[in-house]
Amino acid sequence: MKAVAHIADYATTGGSAEILSMKNSASVISLDLFAELTGAVYDGLLESIPWQKCLIRLRSELQANYVTLILRPPRAGDHGLMVNVGDVTTEGQISYDSHFYALDPFVGLPSDRMVTINEIIEESRWVESPFYQEFLQPFGVHYIMGADVRTADGGECRLRVCRPRNMPNFAERDKMLCTTLLPHFKRAVQLHGRLDRVESERKLYAGAMDRLMVGTVILDENGHILQTNRMADTILQVGDGMRILNNMPHATHPADNRELQRLIKSALEGQGNARASLIDALSITRSSGRRNLGIVVHSVPPNEWSERVRRPAAVLYIRDPEQKAQAPHDIVRQLFNFTPAETNLAMLLADGLPLEEAALELGIRRNTARAHLRAIFSKTDVTRQTELVRIILNSVATLGVRES
Repeated sequence: MKAVAHIADYATTGGSAEILSMKNSASVISLDLFAELTGAVYDGLLESIPWQKCLIRLRSELQANYVTLILRPPRAGDHGLMVNVGDVTTEGQISYDSHFYALDPFVGLPSDRMVTINEIIEESRWVESPFYQEFLQPFGVHYIMGADVRTADGGECRLRVCRPRNMPNFAERDKMLCTTLLPHFKRAVQLHGRLDRVESERKLYAGAMDRLMVGTVILDENGHILQTNRMADTILQVGDGMRILNNMPHATHPADNRELQRLIKSALEGQGNARASLIDALSITRSSGRRNLGIVVHSVPPNEWSERVRRPAAVLYIRDPEQKAQAPHDIVRQLFNFTPAETNLAMLLADGLPLEEAALELGIRRNTARAHLRAIFSKTDVTRQTELVRIILNSVATLGVRES
């Protein structure tokens, strides 16, 4: 006989007297099913569509036509974010987000137990409501149960399970099954929020390195590539000086590659020392004859409690001196209070053109260009073109490049 567990035996996480009163109920939940579903809740953190597989399994187990997890409720100017399983149409989801959400009476639910719609509103009022008649009935929904899961850090998600009218209403076992999962959804939502923040920060920093024209290659403890940014991808795909072999960075010239591999090995060996990080540099020759790539190899000390498996252990910073940082026109104008004409000239000068060539490019007279230059010098408090180029390219303007 399979081991079984009453929801009451798990109620230490819910703490509800009502749940405890169910201890002698004939409705039981197998430990195998409980383990499968809780595992799916945590596996959902790593899915491209979070918790989709868990919701699909719930839909099957509960014989529901729809199961929905609302991760971000709709509001003015924001359609929200939800994961739906069932025969969900795009039209139906848009109509709910834009109109019917405001009419939904099934909101503000407990976070520690599942409740059904008939516990919130009388059957006669329910079937006569515009929300039911105009939205739910056309999609074959009659019975609903759900809970609003709230976390200590302000996160919230809403679990909803639906059945058609030709099915029986949700029984105590159905409610109990979902109630056992609520504490796990609560923890998983909180973890998902933290992972989301970390990923957002990673993308911000990777984007900043792209704008600064610096390639980054993150290596694991075996020297295999974990992650690259867009600038590194561009450099490595061209294969002029550096390339990828067996998911590891290599220099194309043998002598350079021997030195690069020595520095990487040293960084990986040194990353076991959490007290200090090792930094080395290398200039890599390019077959095209272009100026050498500049490489900095940096060890990444592990966190105190890191298991040190497939974690960042070293990073390569790559700079191509042939690449020129681009400062957006509008940002430069706002940053230095230039006029449009002054901005046009400053951008060409920052791109390395002499004043005479910049004047020809803009179709203006040399004297007009000199007048603009005097105004530019006054506004930036410099006296030489080389200083102007340095100020523009070292300013925050280069960080204002929009993602393509």
